[in-house]
Amino acid sequence: MKRRVLITGLGAVSPMGNSVRDSWESVCAGLSGVEPITKFDCSAHDTKIAGELKNFDPLAHVNKKELRRYDDFIVYALAAADMLMEDAAFTGDASPDERACVIIGSAIGGLSTLEKEKENILRTGPRRISPFAIPAALANLAAGHVSIRYGLKGPINCPVTACAAGTYAIGDAFRMIAWNHADVMVAGGTEAAVCPLAIGGFNVMRALSTRNEDPARASRPFDLKRDGFVLSEGCGLVMLEEYTHALERGARIYAEVAGYGITSDAFHMAAPPPGHEGAVRCMAAALGDAGLAPADIDYINAHGTSTPINDIYEAEAIHTIFGEHTHRLLVSSTKSMTGHLLGAAGGMEAIFSVKAIAEGIVPPTINLDEPDPAAGPLDFVPHVARRREIHTAMSNTFGFGGANAVLIFKKFQE
Repeated sequence: MKRRVLITGLGAVSPMGNSVRDSWESVCAGLSGVEPITKFDCSAHDTKIAGELKNFDPLAHVNKKELRRYDDFIVYALAAADMLMEDAAFTGDASPDERACVIIGSAIGGLSTLEKEKENILRTGPRRISPFAIPAALANLAAGHVSIRYGLKGPINCPVTACAAGTYAIGDAFRMIAWNHADVMVAGGTEAAVCPLAIGGFNVMRALSTRNEDPARASRPFDLKRDGFVLSEGCGLVMLEEYTHALERGARIYAEVAGYGITSDAFHMAAPPPGHEGAVRCMAAALGDAGLAPADIDYINAHGTSTPINDIYEAEAIHTIFGEHTHRLLVSSTKSMTGHLLGAAGGMEAIFSVKAIAEGIVPPTINLDEPDPAAGPLDFVPHVARRREIHTAMSNTFGFGGANAVLIFKKFQE
Protein backbone atom coordinates (compact mmCIF):
# COMPACT_ATOMS: atom_id res chain seq x y z
CA MET A 1 0.00 0.00 0.00
CA LYS A 2 1.29 3.44 -0.94
CA ARG A 3 2.35 5.39 2.17
CA ARG A 4 1.65 9.07 2.81
CA VAL A 5 4.58 11.49 2.57
CA LEU A 6 4.83 14.83 4.38
CA ILE A 7 7.09 17.88 4.10
CA THR A 8 8.56 18.50 7.56
CA GLY A 9 11.54 20.78 6.94
CA LEU A 10 12.85 23.46 4.56
CA GLY A 11 16.31 24.87 3.86
CA ALA A 12 17.53 27.33 1.25
CA VAL A 13 20.04 29.88 0.07
CA SER A 14 19.05 31.99 -2.92
CA PRO A 15 19.51 35.36 -4.60
CA MET A 16 16.52 36.45 -2.50
CA GLY A 17 18.13 35.68 0.85
CA ASN A 18 20.33 33.28 2.78
CA SER A 19 17.48 31.44 4.46
CA VAL A 20 13.97 30.21 3.66
CA ARG A 21 12.47 33.03 5.69
CA ASP A 22 14.39 35.77 3.91
CA SER A 23 13.84 34.22 0.47
CA TRP A 24 10.10 33.81 1.10
CA GLU A 25 9.65 37.32 2.48
CA SER A 26 11.49 38.78 -0.52
CA VAL A 27 9.39 36.97 -3.13
CA CYS A 28 6.19 37.88 -1.30
CA ALA A 29 7.33 41.50 -1.36
CA GLY A 30 7.92 41.28 -5.12
CA LEU A 31 11.61 42.06 -4.88
CA SER A 32 14.19 41.04 -7.47
CA GLY A 33 17.41 39.20 -6.68
CA VAL A 34 18.99 40.04 -10.06
CA GLU A 35 21.96 42.40 -10.03
CA PRO A 36 25.20 43.03 -11.98
CA ILE A 37 27.60 40.09 -11.93
CA THR A 38 30.38 40.34 -9.32
CA LYS A 39 31.83 36.81 -9.38
CA PHE A 40 34.01 37.43 -12.45
CA ASP A 41 34.92 40.10 -14.99
CA CYS A 42 32.00 39.93 -17.43
CA SER A 43 32.95 42.97 -19.52
CA ALA A 44 33.42 40.80 -22.65
CA HIS A 45 30.08 39.01 -22.21
CA ASP A 46 26.78 40.10 -23.73
CA THR A 47 25.01 39.38 -20.43
CA LYS A 48 26.37 41.16 -17.38
CA ILE A 49 23.63 40.34 -14.85
CA ALA A 50 22.75 37.30 -12.75
CA GLY A 51 21.08 36.17 -9.54
CA GLU A 52 24.05 35.75 -7.18
CA LEU A 53 23.94 35.03 -3.46
CA LYS A 54 24.49 38.19 -1.44
CA ASN A 55 26.34 38.52 1.87
CA PHE A 56 26.55 34.75 2.12
CA ASP A 57 29.10 33.55 4.69
CA PRO A 58 30.31 30.07 3.67
CA LEU A 59 32.41 29.79 6.84
CA ALA A 60 29.20 29.55 8.83
CA HIS A 61 28.75 26.13 7.24
CA VAL A 62 32.19 24.82 6.20
CA ASN A 63 35.70 25.37 7.53
CA LYS A 64 38.52 27.02 5.56
CA LYS A 65 40.00 23.70 4.44
CA GLU A 66 36.62 22.49 3.15
CA LEU A 67 36.00 25.80 1.42
CA ARG A 68 39.19 25.33 -0.63
CA ARG A 69 38.21 21.77 -1.54
CA TYR A 70 34.52 22.14 -2.37
CA ASP A 71 32.87 23.79 -5.32
CA ASP A 72 30.24 26.38 -4.37
CA PHE A 73 27.36 24.10 -5.37
CA ILE A 74 28.46 21.71 -2.59
CA VAL A 75 28.85 24.54 -0.08
CA TYR A 76 25.36 25.81 -0.90
CA ALA A 77 23.93 22.31 -0.39
CA LEU A 78 25.61 21.96 3.00
CA ALA A 79 24.34 25.39 4.05
CA ALA A 80 20.78 24.55 3.04
CA ALA A 81 21.04 21.13 4.71
CA ASP A 82 22.20 22.73 7.97
CA MET A 83 19.12 24.97 7.95
CA LEU A 84 16.87 22.10 6.92
CA MET A 85 17.95 19.88 9.79
CA GLU A 86 17.44 22.68 12.27
CA ASP A 87 14.04 23.57 10.82
CA ALA A 88 12.92 19.94 10.92
CA ALA A 89 14.34 19.43 14.44
CA PHE A 90 15.83 16.24 13.05
CA THR A 91 18.42 14.45 15.13
CA GLY A 92 20.47 11.36 14.37
CA ASP A 93 18.34 9.17 16.62
CA ALA A 94 15.09 10.20 14.89
CA SER A 95 15.39 7.38 12.33
CA PRO A 96 17.67 4.40 11.65
CA ASP A 97 20.59 5.64 9.57
CA GLU A 98 19.89 3.30 6.68
CA ARG A 99 16.27 4.54 6.42
CA ALA A 100 17.34 8.17 5.90
CA CYS A 101 18.50 9.06 2.37
CA VAL A 102 19.63 12.00 0.24
CA ILE A 103 18.76 12.96 -3.34
CA ILE A 104 20.12 16.32 -4.50
CA GLY A 105 20.03 17.19 -8.19
CA SER A 106 22.24 19.57 -10.16
CA ALA A 107 22.18 20.48 -13.84
CA ILE A 108 25.86 21.35 -14.15
CA GLY A 109 27.65 20.46 -10.89
CA GLY A 110 31.10 21.96 -10.39
CA LEU A 111 31.43 23.79 -13.69
CA SER A 112 33.33 26.65 -12.04
CA THR A 113 35.89 24.22 -10.64
CA LEU A 114 36.44 22.60 -14.03
CA GLU A 115 36.84 26.03 -15.60
CA LYS A 116 39.46 27.09 -13.03
CA GLU A 117 41.41 23.84 -13.28
CA LYS A 118 41.53 24.12 -17.07
CA GLU A 119 43.10 27.55 -16.58
CA ASN A 120 45.66 25.93 -14.24
CA ILE A 121 46.61 23.42 -16.93
CA LEU A 122 47.14 26.13 -19.51
CA ARG A 123 49.11 28.30 -17.11
CA THR A 124 51.27 25.83 -15.17
CA GLY A 125 50.72 22.35 -16.63
CA PRO A 126 48.76 19.27 -15.49
CA ARG A 127 50.84 18.58 -12.38
CA ARG A 128 49.36 21.68 -10.74
CA ILE A 129 45.79 20.40 -10.93
CA SER A 130 44.25 20.17 -7.46
CA PRO A 131 43.79 16.61 -6.19
CA PHE A 132 40.35 17.77 -5.07
CA ALA A 133 39.32 19.01 -8.53
CA ILE A 134 37.34 15.94 -9.57
CA PRO A 135 35.54 15.41 -6.22
CA ALA A 136 34.68 19.13 -6.23
CA ALA A 137 33.20 18.92 -9.72
CA LEU A 138 31.19 15.68 -9.52
CA ALA A 139 27.50 16.53 -9.38
CA ASN A 140 26.62 13.76 -6.89
CA LEU A 141 29.06 15.09 -4.28
CA ALA A 142 26.48 17.54 -2.93
CA ALA A 143 24.33 14.59 -1.87
CA GLY A 144 27.47 12.73 -0.80
CA HIS A 145 28.70 15.45 1.54
CA VAL A 146 25.25 15.98 3.07
CA SER A 147 24.97 12.25 3.78
CA ILE A 148 28.47 12.22 5.29
CA ARG A 149 27.84 15.25 7.50
CA TYR A 150 24.59 13.88 8.92
CA GLY A 151 25.31 10.14 8.84
CA LEU A 152 22.45 9.36 6.46
CA LYS A 153 23.35 5.87 5.26
CA GLY A 154 20.45 5.11 2.95
CA PRO A 155 20.83 5.46 -0.82
CA ILE A 156 22.03 8.74 -2.30
CA ASN A 157 21.34 9.94 -5.80
CA CYS A 158 21.77 12.94 -8.07
CA PRO A 159 19.39 13.57 -10.98
CA VAL A 160 21.12 15.63 -13.68
CA THR A 161 17.98 16.33 -15.69
CA ALA A 162 18.89 19.95 -16.43
CA CYS A 163 16.37 22.48 -15.12
CA ALA A 164 14.10 19.70 -13.84
CA ALA A 165 16.77 18.11 -11.63
CA GLY A 166 15.53 19.47 -8.29
CA THR A 167 11.97 18.38 -9.00
CA TYR A 168 13.13 14.93 -10.07
CA ALA A 169 15.02 14.67 -6.77
CA ILE A 170 11.97 15.51 -4.66
CA GLY A 171 9.66 13.33 -6.74
CA ASP A 172 11.99 10.35 -6.63
CA ALA A 173 12.37 10.83 -2.87
CA PHE A 174 8.58 10.90 -2.56
CA ARG A 175 8.34 7.57 -4.35
CA MET A 176 11.07 5.98 -2.21
CA ILE A 177 9.14 6.77 0.95
CA ALA A 178 5.72 5.99 -0.54
CA TRP A 179 6.90 2.51 -1.53
CA ASN A 180 8.65 1.81 1.80
CA HIS A 181 12.29 2.09 0.67
CA ALA A 182 12.96 4.91 3.18
CA ASP A 183 11.33 6.84 6.00
CA VAL A 184 13.13 10.18 5.69
CA MET A 185 14.58 11.89 2.63
CA VAL A 186 16.58 15.10 2.14
CA ALA A 187 15.87 16.21 -1.41
CA GLY A 188 16.08 19.18 -3.76
CA GLY A 189 18.59 20.86 -6.04
CA THR A 190 21.75 22.94 -5.91
CA GLU A 191 23.60 25.04 -8.49
CA ALA A 192 26.54 27.47 -8.67
CA ALA A 193 27.00 28.11 -12.39
CA VAL A 194 27.42 31.89 -12.51
CA CYS A 195 30.76 31.65 -14.28
CA PRO A 196 32.27 32.76 -17.62
CA LEU A 197 31.61 29.47 -19.42
CA ALA A 198 27.94 29.21 -18.44
CA ILE A 199 27.15 32.86 -19.16
CA GLY A 200 29.05 32.74 -22.45
CA GLY A 201 27.57 29.39 -23.44
CA PHE A 202 23.98 30.47 -22.83
CA ASN A 203 24.71 33.78 -24.58
CA VAL A 204 25.72 32.10 -27.82
CA MET A 205 22.50 30.08 -27.60
CA ARG A 206 20.67 33.43 -27.33
CA ALA A 207 18.96 32.12 -24.21
CA LEU A 208 19.89 34.86 -21.69
CA SER A 209 18.43 38.29 -21.16
CA THR A 210 20.73 41.15 -22.11
CA ARG A 211 18.72 43.81 -20.27
CA ASN A 212 21.92 44.81 -18.47
CA GLU A 213 20.86 48.40 -17.84
CA ASP A 214 17.88 47.33 -15.74
CA PRO A 215 18.72 44.05 -13.92
CA ALA A 216 15.71 43.98 -11.62
CA ARG A 217 13.38 44.05 -14.62
CA ALA A 218 15.29 41.60 -16.81
CA SER A 219 13.41 38.42 -15.82
CA ARG A 220 9.87 38.93 -17.08
CA PRO A 221 7.99 35.66 -17.62
CA PHE A 222 4.92 35.83 -19.85
CA ASP A 223 5.61 39.50 -20.67
CA LEU A 224 5.55 40.50 -24.34
CA LYS A 225 9.00 42.12 -24.08
CA ARG A 226 10.83 39.22 -22.42
CA ASP A 227 14.21 38.52 -24.02
CA GLY A 228 15.57 35.47 -22.20
CA PHE A 229 16.18 34.03 -18.77
CA VAL A 230 18.53 35.25 -16.04
CA LEU A 231 21.07 32.73 -14.72
CA SER A 232 21.06 32.35 -10.94
CA GLU A 233 22.59 30.24 -8.18
CA GLY A 234 21.55 28.73 -4.87
CA CYS A 235 20.06 25.65 -3.25
CA GLY A 236 16.60 24.58 -2.14
CA LEU A 237 16.07 21.44 -0.03
CA VAL A 238 13.04 19.88 1.62
CA MET A 239 12.71 17.08 4.14
CA LEU A 240 10.20 14.42 3.16
CA GLU A 241 8.97 12.09 5.87
CA GLU A 242 6.62 9.15 6.12
CA TYR A 243 3.33 10.07 7.79
CA THR A 244 3.51 7.87 10.90
CA HIS A 245 7.23 8.55 11.38
CA ALA A 246 6.60 12.31 11.33
CA LEU A 247 3.64 12.19 13.71
CA GLU A 248 5.42 9.95 16.20
CA ARG A 249 8.32 12.35 16.57
CA GLY A 250 6.03 15.41 16.71
CA ALA A 251 7.35 16.97 13.52
CA ARG A 252 6.02 20.27 12.22
CA ILE A 253 4.15 19.59 8.98
CA TYR A 254 4.15 22.12 6.16
CA ALA A 255 2.21 20.13 3.57
CA GLU A 256 1.72 16.69 2.06
CA VAL A 257 3.19 15.50 -1.22
CA ALA A 258 0.21 14.41 -3.29
CA GLY A 259 1.55 13.49 -6.72
CA TYR A 260 4.49 13.36 -9.09
CA GLY A 261 4.72 13.08 -12.86
CA ILE A 262 7.68 12.78 -15.24
CA THR A 263 7.75 12.60 -19.04
CA SER A 264 10.05 13.20 -21.99
CA ASP A 265 9.29 15.42 -24.99
CA ALA A 266 11.41 13.23 -27.32
CA PHE A 267 11.52 16.28 -29.57
CA HIS A 268 14.57 18.59 -29.35
CA MET A 269 17.66 19.07 -27.19
CA ALA A 270 16.67 22.55 -25.99
CA ALA A 271 13.17 23.49 -27.20
CA PRO A 272 9.76 22.07 -26.27
CA PRO A 273 7.30 21.00 -28.95
CA PRO A 274 4.51 23.40 -29.98
CA GLY A 275 1.79 23.34 -27.37
CA HIS A 276 4.23 21.45 -25.12
CA GLU A 277 2.45 18.12 -25.26
CA GLY A 278 5.19 16.68 -23.02
CA ALA A 279 4.18 19.11 -20.29
CA VAL A 280 0.53 18.23 -20.87
CA ARG A 281 1.26 14.55 -20.31
CA CYS A 282 3.43 15.38 -17.28
CA MET A 283 0.77 17.47 -15.53
CA ALA A 284 -1.79 14.79 -16.32
CA ALA A 285 0.51 12.14 -14.86
CA ALA A 286 0.96 14.12 -11.64
CA LEU A 287 -2.79 14.64 -11.32
CA GLY A 288 -3.38 10.93 -11.88
CA ASP A 289 -0.76 10.00 -9.30
CA ALA A 290 -2.43 12.34 -6.80
CA GLY A 291 -5.94 11.09 -7.61
CA LEU A 292 -6.98 14.69 -8.32
CA ALA A 293 -8.93 16.42 -11.07
CA PRO A 294 -7.80 19.66 -12.76
CA ALA A 295 -10.50 21.53 -10.83
CA ASP A 296 -8.78 20.54 -7.57
CA ILE A 297 -5.64 22.62 -8.24
CA ASP A 298 -5.60 26.14 -6.79
CA TYR A 299 -2.13 27.42 -7.70
CA ILE A 300 0.60 26.62 -10.21
CA ASN A 301 4.19 27.72 -9.67
CA ALA A 302 5.02 27.83 -13.36
CA HIS A 303 8.34 26.96 -14.93
CA GLY A 304 8.03 30.44 -16.48
CA THR A 305 11.63 31.04 -17.58
CA SER A 306 11.11 34.36 -19.42
CA THR A 307 12.16 32.87 -22.76
CA PRO A 308 10.02 33.55 -25.83
CA ILE A 309 9.01 29.98 -26.69
CA ASN A 310 8.95 28.23 -23.31
CA ASP A 311 6.52 30.64 -21.65
CA ILE A 312 3.96 30.44 -24.43
CA TYR A 313 4.12 26.69 -24.78
CA GLU A 314 3.77 26.20 -21.03
CA ALA A 315 0.72 28.50 -21.02
CA GLU A 316 -0.77 26.50 -23.89
CA ALA A 317 -0.17 23.28 -21.96
CA ILE A 318 -1.92 24.71 -18.89
CA HIS A 319 -4.93 25.69 -21.03
CA THR A 320 -5.01 22.18 -22.52
CA ILE A 321 -5.04 20.45 -19.12
CA PHE A 322 -7.23 22.83 -17.15
CA GLY A 323 -9.66 23.91 -19.88
CA GLU A 324 -12.71 25.58 -18.40
CA HIS A 325 -11.05 25.64 -14.97
CA THR A 326 -8.24 28.02 -16.01
CA HIS A 327 -10.33 31.00 -14.95
CA ARG A 328 -10.05 29.99 -11.27
CA LEU A 329 -6.32 29.13 -11.35
CA LEU A 330 -3.61 31.34 -9.94
CA VAL A 331 -0.37 30.96 -11.92
CA SER A 332 2.87 32.74 -11.08
CA SER A 333 6.54 32.49 -11.95
CA THR A 334 8.85 33.17 -9.03
CA LYS A 335 11.71 33.16 -11.57
CA SER A 336 10.63 36.73 -12.28
CA MET A 337 12.35 37.49 -8.94
CA THR A 338 14.89 34.72 -8.37
CA GLY A 339 16.05 34.28 -11.94
CA HIS A 340 16.62 30.71 -13.11
CA LEU A 341 18.54 28.49 -10.68
CA LEU A 342 18.81 25.68 -13.26
CA GLY A 343 19.00 22.38 -11.33
CA ALA A 344 18.15 24.15 -8.07
CA ALA A 345 15.00 25.75 -9.49
CA GLY A 346 12.75 22.80 -8.65
CA GLY A 347 13.92 22.76 -5.03
CA MET A 348 13.35 26.49 -4.54
CA GLU A 349 9.99 26.45 -6.28
CA ALA A 350 8.83 23.45 -4.27
CA ILE A 351 9.60 25.48 -1.14
CA PHE A 352 7.61 28.45 -2.47
CA SER A 353 4.69 26.17 -3.36
CA VAL A 354 4.69 24.59 0.09
CA LYS A 355 4.90 28.00 1.76
CA ALA A 356 1.97 29.21 -0.34
CA ILE A 357 -0.11 26.38 1.11
CA ALA A 358 1.17 26.84 4.66
CA GLU A 359 0.72 30.63 4.78
CA GLY A 360 -2.06 31.34 2.30
CA ILE A 361 0.02 33.71 0.18
CA VAL A 362 0.65 33.37 -3.56
CA PRO A 363 3.89 35.03 -4.73
CA PRO A 364 3.53 37.37 -7.70
CA THR A 365 4.93 37.45 -11.21
CA ILE A 366 6.77 40.77 -11.27
CA ASN A 367 7.73 42.72 -14.41
CA LEU A 368 4.54 41.59 -16.13
CA ASP A 369 3.81 44.97 -17.66
CA GLU A 370 2.31 43.78 -20.94
CA PRO A 371 1.12 40.16 -20.83
CA ASP A 372 1.78 38.29 -24.06
CA PRO A 373 -1.63 37.75 -25.70
CA ALA A 374 -0.39 34.38 -26.97
CA ALA A 375 -0.39 33.12 -23.36
CA GLY A 376 -4.16 33.43 -23.25
CA PRO A 377 -6.34 34.50 -20.31
CA LEU A 378 -4.47 33.26 -17.24
CA ASP A 379 -4.24 35.00 -13.87
CA PHE A 380 -0.46 35.40 -13.51
CA VAL A 381 -0.78 37.29 -10.17
CA PRO A 382 0.97 40.35 -11.64
CA HIS A 383 3.29 42.52 -9.52
CA VAL A 384 1.74 41.98 -6.07
CA ALA A 385 1.40 38.84 -3.93
CA ARG A 386 -2.13 37.74 -3.20
CA ARG A 387 -3.68 36.32 -0.06
CA ARG A 388 -5.65 33.22 -0.92
CA GLU A 389 -6.30 29.94 0.84
CA ILE A 390 -4.39 27.33 -1.15
CA HIS A 391 -5.36 23.69 -0.70
CA THR A 392 -3.35 22.27 -3.60
CA ALA A 393 -0.32 23.63 -5.48
CA MET A 394 1.38 22.32 -8.62
CA SER A 395 5.06 23.01 -9.34
CA ASN A 396 6.22 22.71 -12.97
CA THR A 397 9.80 22.25 -14.19
CA PHE A 398 10.94 21.47 -17.72
CA GLY A 399 14.55 20.92 -18.75
CA PHE A 400 16.86 20.59 -21.75
CA GLY A 401 16.63 17.24 -23.45
CA GLY A 402 12.86 17.25 -22.99
CA ALA A 403 12.95 16.33 -19.27
CA ASN A 404 9.63 17.27 -17.65
CA ALA A 405 8.76 16.95 -13.97
CA VAL A 406 5.70 18.09 -12.02
CA LEU A 407 4.97 17.89 -8.30
CA ILE A 408 1.66 18.42 -6.52
CA PHE A 409 1.48 19.41 -2.85
CA LYS A 410 -1.66 19.65 -0.72
CA LYS A 411 -2.67 20.98 2.67
CA PHE A 412 -2.10 18.39 5.35
CA GLN A 413 -5.12 16.76 6.97
CA GLU A 414 -4.86 13.83 9.36
